[in-house]
Amino acid sequence: MTLKRLQDMGAIITGGAGVLGAATAQAFLDAGARVVLADINEAALAHTSLSLRGAASAVATTRCDITEATDCERLVAFAEAFFGRSIDIFVANAGRPFAGPLVDASAHSIRQVIDTNVTGSIFCAQAALRSLKSSPRASLLFTASLQSTMGRADRSVYTASKHAIAGLVKSLALEMGPQGVRVNGIAPTLVDTPFLHQACEQAGLDGTAALEKAAQSLPLGHIVEPQDFAHAAVFLASQEARCITGHLLMLDCGSSAGKF
Repeated sequence: MTLKRLQDMGAIITGGAGVLGAATAQAFLDAGARVVLADINEAALAHTSLSLRGAASAVATTRCDITEATDCERLVAFAEAFFGRSIDIFVANAGRPFAGPLVDASAHSIRQVIDTNVTGSIFCAQAALRSLKSSPRASLLFTASLQSTMGRADRSVYTASKHAIAGLVKSLALEMGPQGVRVNGIAPTLVDTPFLHQACEQAGLDGTAALEKAAQSLPLGHIVEPQDFAHAAVFLASQEARCITGHLLMLDCGSSAGKF
């Protein structure tokens, strides 16, 4: 019998059309939750929704541009109407990558990363917390990164944005703890996704070979799968983690332990 860690809980997941969002949605459904998936890409969102196993009545989707505060507020209101009450879980997963030397980056690309990863995450948190503080099992989760705690060449803007998430997790945990809301982040290293394979190929690399080389550089000898992220999200959102807040769960196969 499957342990229903999130039975009857209502969750919002942004970036729901992506691989991490889809894997987390499936894990939440399997754990007994109802889910609202949000993404700016409506076509991909609809495809993701159809791929999920479980009762169709347990899933709803809506478009959301997290860089617009009013969109984030509308998303939470939509979820409250779907659940018939306040939300219990919000996974701020939507994000935008950045790669390349800072000196070559356009102002537009820099603003896109900061607007999405930082400002968008703050808007999501603001809208979510107004509802979460009414839930007895409230949990706000952010998708952080290994770059939330470490630097990396040619990833400066992304690293800055994910360091901001680490600070947001800590500050909001202190701010919202007295109101019963737990705030945590999940910080993965490389995750095996189609996007990562495409990025390798665009750089002129063989995706499979590049990922194998990356895996060999990690102490555990493998990289992160989307299901690993999803399992971490279920745990942190469950009452098994009721004493955990202000924490970054390093899903990094040992890479933050030190130089390997």
